[in-house]
Amino acid sequence: MQLATEMRDRLTAAFAPSRLEVIDESEDHRGHAGYREGGKTHWRIVITAPELGPMTRVARHRAIYAALGPDIIGTIHALAIDAD
Repeated sequence: MQLATEMRDRLTAAFAPSRLEVIDESEDHRGHAGYREGGKTHWRIVITAPELGPMTRVARHRAIYAALGPDIIGTIHALAIDAD
């Protein structure tokens, strides 16, 4: 399964978001640390979910990391999160 699809599926299952974008920004980081040919290294998640609303920024990030799981987090270099 494609990484973006797996990320989307896990975040949807965990938060039932009203908005969810999973964006591979790897090409924007070509030549930077952590970049690998073929991408899938630098990601941005834009998510809006009622469950995340009352959380602090740190708690939101922790919840998103937990939902993605160590198997996904361990394969990527960078993850930007825009959450509310």
